[in-house]
Amino acid sequence: MSLLQISEPGASPDPHQRRIAVGIDLGTTHSLVASVRNGVAECLPDEQGRVLLPSVVQYLAEGRRAIGYEAQQSQASDAANTIASVKRFMGRGLADIAHREQLPYTFVDKTGMVALQTRHGEKSPVEVSADILATLRYRAEDTFDDDLYGAVITVPAYFDDAQRQATKDAAQLAGLHVLRLINEPTAAAIAYGLDNASEGVYAVYDLGGGTFDISILRLTQGVFEVIATGGDSALGGDDYDRALASWAQAQGGWQVDGPQDKAALVVAARRCKEALSDKRDGEAVELAVELGGQLRVLPVRAEDFKAVTAELTQRTLTAVRRALRDAKLSPEAVQGVVMVGGSTRMPAVREAVHAYFGQEPLVNLDPDEVVALGASIQANQLAGNDNSGDLLLLDVIPLSLGVETMGGLVERIVPRNQTIPTAMAQDFTTYQDGQTAMSIHVVQGERDMVSDCRSLARFVLRGFPPMAAGAARIRVTFTVDADGLLSVAAREQGSGVEAKVDVKPSYGLDDGEIARMLRESFSTAEQDIQTRALVEARVDADRLLMATRSALAADGDLLDAGEQARIDGLLTRLQQVMQGADAGDIEAASKDLAHGTEQFAAERMNRGIQRALAGRDVNSF
Repeated sequence: MSLLQISEPGASPDPHQRRIAVGIDLGTTHSLVASVRNGVAECLPDEQGRVLLPSVVQYLAEGRRAIGYEAQQSQASDAANTIASVKRFMGRGLADIAHREQLPYTFVDKTGMVALQTRHGEKSPVEVSADILATLRYRAEDTFDDDLYGAVITVPAYFDDAQRQATKDAAQLAGLHVLRLINEPTAAAIAYGLDNASEGVYAVYDLGGGTFDISILRLTQGVFEVIATGGDSALGGDDYDRALASWAQAQGGWQVDGPQDKAALVVAARRCKEALSDKRDGEAVELAVELGGQLRVLPVRAEDFKAVTAELTQRTLTAVRRALRDAKLSPEAVQGVVMVGGSTRMPAVREAVHAYFGQEPLVNLDPDEVVALGASIQANQLAGNDNSGDLLLLDVIPLSLGVETMGGLVERIVPRNQTIPTAMAQDFTTYQDGQTAMSIHVVQGERDMVSDCRSLARFVLRGFPPMAAGAARIRVTFTVDADGLLSVAAREQGSGVEAKVDVKPSYGLDDGEIARMLRESFSTAEQDIQTRALVEARVDADRLLMATRSALAADGDLLDAGEQARIDGLLTRLQQVMQGADAGDIEAASKDLAHGTEQFAAERMNRGIQRALAGRDVNSF
């Protein structure tokens, strides 16, 4: 008799059989792959012993590609076909690409996500990212001489649904099974928390090549709870490079022509920036670049670079203040600041963080590797290799989710900074008699008006029985999975009619829109309250008008001429004030109409009772 193999869900049936799972940090400038080996998380090196893979892909003749260091060497000489920092373009349309004129690429405005023209034809950011991910996959498989079970891939905390989906698409194209997407700061906290056995409230300051994230986390006995998150997804080390390049061009009076010169100047600025990280104030580094066949040299002091990039550093601190405000904490309440991302090596950044928090930032883990290490720890658990159960990850969504209601108002269902995965529901009803369908418009943002938020999806619930206005009960359920991806379902409770949509928004959101939405939600809060009050007053008044007209059409014969004229006057008055912008006037006119029709309503009720009792005697009750 054969025996069935029984195991815990997600665990390997053979306790001695280890699944190969990796964590991947798909970065803007560099990418890494890590895995837990012999109980220790470590980054996997290439054949030359290098753990960092430059996130650069060059498309060569005859269908060949160069990826990583080899491609990086051609950034200046073959700029149009050497794609770097492609993470900035993930899930974005042409209009969303910041500093497009400074980039050496030929962009193609495609439906959905932008594409780049290369000698291999048009390449989407998903395809370019897939080439990078595939290289890391091969590295891991060569290391273990085995196929991968799956991977945990990190994304910026501020990546929206479209960008997360684009990342999953790239992984699938690279032949990877995605166990989970997790936020980069959260991955860093996993590595940091386990490595230091620390508990308390920590800030994770993550300044990478193309994005900035700030997360406020509470670490308690293996539970990593994100209590607030924020950032600027259009800010990173690349912006420091461009700022220094623009300053050097202006200072030297240099002529920069064509994509090759532009790329060469940015590469030279990056090298100068990295060299300045080891210099003190007063010491200088030469920024040397060949432009138009001539060598140009400009000495750059540490204080010059600090001044040129001060505005960028302040932008990071603005996001930090907002995150702390969301968490209802002061800088003094934070026990430690974890520095993540290669760009945090800049002395000016570390000094600014030190000054703001009043303490030295924590830099005892390699800022380039810490995200990949944390992702590998999570991957090891999800693969069932580590069943100790002493790690719980609680992430959050960056912006509120809701639906449109009458008058173009937003009804929030999932609030910002809600822990995920989550499922939240709310009941709605119909607006008109006999309604058999309802349009569901899913939006994201912090403002009260739909026009000020971002549209995610639309779908229609059809086929429920016609009922009087307000009688139907439609439950709308939002489900956000552990990857931060959203699905929405609507169900009419009485009939059981249901419709569902997996929200896969068309690519094209400008990442900075998220930060802009948050800023506007704070600065326009009073305006939003007034607007919402006005719209709600108009919607209620319109409903009252419809009900009154319907009642007059059915039982107007109960009124004498004087009563009819009085009610008509109240109707006209309400219609007039609804054209204005004073919610108080509309509410007052609505109350006048409701009060003025009370006697009419009583007479209608009496008639209804008489009709119901007609022809019946006491014994029939």
